[in-house]
Amino acid sequence: MAKPHASFVCQACGAATQRWQGRCESCGSWNTIIEEAGASGIGARAALGAQKGRIFSLANLTGAEPSAAPRITTGVAELDRVTGGGFVPGSVLLLGGEPGIGKSTLLIQACAALASGGRRVVYISGEEAVDQVRLRAQRLGLGGAPVELAAETSVEDIVATLAHGKRPSLVVIDSIQTMWTQMVESTPGTVGQVRGAAQALIRFAKTTGAVVILVGHVTKDGQIAGPRVVEHMVDAVVSFEGEGGRDLRLLRAVKNRFGPTDEIGVFEMTGRGLAEVANPSALFLSSRENASPGAAVFAGMEGTRPLLVEIQALVAPSSLGTPRRAVVGWDGARLAMVLAVLEAHGGLRLGQHDIYLSVAGGLRVGEPAADLAAAAALISSLSGVSLPSDSVFFGEIALSGAIRPVAHAAARLKEAGKLGFGRATTPQEQQDRTSGKSGAPAQDLTVATCKHISELVAEIAKGTPERTRSRRGD
Repeated sequence: MAKPHASFVCQACGAATQRWQGRCESCGSWNTIIEEAGASGIGARAALGAQKGRIFSLANLTGAEPSAAPRITTGVAELDRVTGGGFVPGSVLLLGGEPGIGKSTLLIQACAALASGGRRVVYISGEEAVDQVRLRAQRLGLGGAPVELAAETSVEDIVATLAHGKRPSLVVIDSIQTMWTQMVESTPGTVGQVRGAAQALIRFAKTTGAVVILVGHVTKDGQIAGPRVVEHMVDAVVSFEGEGGRDLRLLRAVKNRFGPTDEIGVFEMTGRGLAEVANPSALFLSSRENASPGAAVFAGMEGTRPLLVEIQALVAPSSLGTPRRAVVGWDGARLAMVLAVLEAHGGLRLGQHDIYLSVAGGLRVGEPAADLAAAAALISSLSGVSLPSDSVFFGEIALSGAIRPVAHAAARLKEAGKLGFGRATTPQEQQDRTSGKSGAPAQDLTVATCKHISELVAEIAKGTPERTRSRRGD
């Protein structure tokens, strides 16, 4: 019998080469290539002469009219929001996050809620003993929930145990990097093992209709550890985020085959576990200082949810040859573009100033609608003029200095009016588009239009609005 040839596989992308090299030519990662046996990985049995596959039946596209897939709601509203209204039976979800961020706490709370409703829920831990999981549940006040626990890492044993008895509604695997399968001849945590274990669990979910949640570790740059092919194999990828020293936690959908990918769930870490935040805007603005130069409130959107956050800017004279530019919670390239527009079309001189920009509360803003709020904060800090405490801003800034309209203006204005804001600065075209439409903001909300960035600079510099128009006049 011929000796199987070894291959070298990249642990980041799964690319195989015939020899070891320090840098992967496929993904560019360094020191991620390790040696694996040639007859290992998915399809290894076929390479070793396993029996042929079975013949399965094929369905017709013109068959019965499909019905909407029923969803399993967990009772945790923020988790159901991110998943698109609950879990779809037979789906597989990959949950990633930094160590200690609260992944296990969130999943135990969701498992306890489902198990209390009469569903079979199984929690498989590959990192902790059963007693450790019990202690965590007792600290959260969930010790009486009928959740089935096990500490196991063999995928074959896990699948055989789950197939015995009543079909489980939810299975949690914590974590996928600790699982191993006999089909792959390599150590747990390698590309082949992670991919093979994930494939076996995905097959179990699709054939039984159980929902499987795979917990994944993250690398130093925030990416889920292991091969990226696992993210393509699962139905949804959810990221659990948070900053050190803050109790705020954000659950964000990166991929979702059964729902939107731009929804976020907001939680607050407490002594009794994760508490849902029903009004994130009030939380982000709770510690806001009134009448402070360099602070502007941005009326943003996260999926279908309007969200108000404070953008803070500090513009200070620099003694360095190259002034500093520091950004937290926003795109640094976007800040560079806004600074260039303010210099070219707003008449500001920012080349000899250190500039710091931060989104308060730990939220990361990615939509272009934050351009106008960031520009207002920068102008306010440079001029020393405080913006009105009851004013919000949103709008996209073009390279020509024009202020462009953005989507969901009515929802942004409605959220601002609900939280007590009395004034909003929007693009001029935005006012024409939203006037007369349903879902208009409150009658006492005054909308100031801004067509060009130079108008915003002039209004903030003199401290009194020039172009305002009340909703009552529309």
